[in-house]
Amino acid sequence: MFRNDYIGTDPYITCMPSLRHHRLGPNDQFLVLSSDGLYQYLSNQEVVSQVELFMANNPDGDPAQHLIEELLLRAAKKAGMDFYELLDIPQGDRRKYHDDVSVMVISLEGRRIWRWRSSVGQDVHT
Repeated sequence: MFRNDYIGTDPYITCMPSLRHHRLGPNDQFLVLSSDGLYQYLSNQEVVSQVELFMANNPDGDPAQHLIEELLLRAAKKAGMDFYELLDIPQGDRRKYHDDVSVMVISLEGRRIWRWRSSVGQDVHT
């Protein structure tokens, strides 16, 4: 069974952001802002591919929610359980399987902003 055994040492959060500069081009469709917990289970390219495919197949759907659900599916699979078993784990104990995650997908085509946060034991759409 997968467990995140890293507890770390303080400071747990730093004020040093991870930044990457990119000049927008005509093919850029969206921007994904997220906490590092998303990348515990998905690579940068997987995030882009997931959002592109989701938006193409579900133009009225929520790609931020989709990314959270994909992360939870992968965390559950890695732990040898199904999606709903992972969601049933009590608050606090779920941190052993995945980090808190916040995701925001911003359409660069002027359509929408989608935000989702998956806290340990709680999933919140804002």
